[in-house]
Amino acid sequence: MRRAVCPGSFDPVTNGHLDIIGRASRLFDEVIVGVLINQSKSGLFTVDERLAMLREVTASYDNVRVESFQGLLVDFCRAQQAAVLVKGLRAVSDFDYELQMAQMNIGLAGVETLFMPTNPLYSFLSSSLVKDVAKWGGDVSAHVPDLVREQLRLRLTPGTRD
Repeated sequence: MRRAVCPGSFDPVTNGHLDIIGRASRLFDEVIVGVLINQSKSGLFTVDERLAMLREVTASYDNVRVESFQGLLVDFCRAQQAAVLVKGLRAVSDFDYELQMAQMNIGLAGVETLFMPTNPLYSFLSSSLVKDVAKWGGDVSAHVPDLVREQLRLRLTPGTRD
């Protein structure tokens, strides 16, 4: 079975992330979306919230599974029996960083990295930018699934948080 991991923090998941996940799902028998638990960072959404959103927005892909992990990505890949990482690249600056990570991952555990160029529609898109725009009341509906847009509204609009 050809199995790949699409890792990230997904705080929140964007249409750019979903584009890469969907394209990877056509290339591999199974794609595992690996949500990093980074205890040194506090995200806008908890890991459980990110997992729930990702599971809902990827539900249409029969061969996509969403899991969380902490520690080394290559250890997660080993545990999932995945020999390939799929990473989206938006710009040359992404490549510089991701190439170093890819070389470390192949050296540590023989895990290959497939770089997938981002669809030009999403080349500028990042979770951080989406959060900033949403925080100031901007319209992010073209950049995130409806579920995520609504969760951003609930989280960032005063008086709407549970």
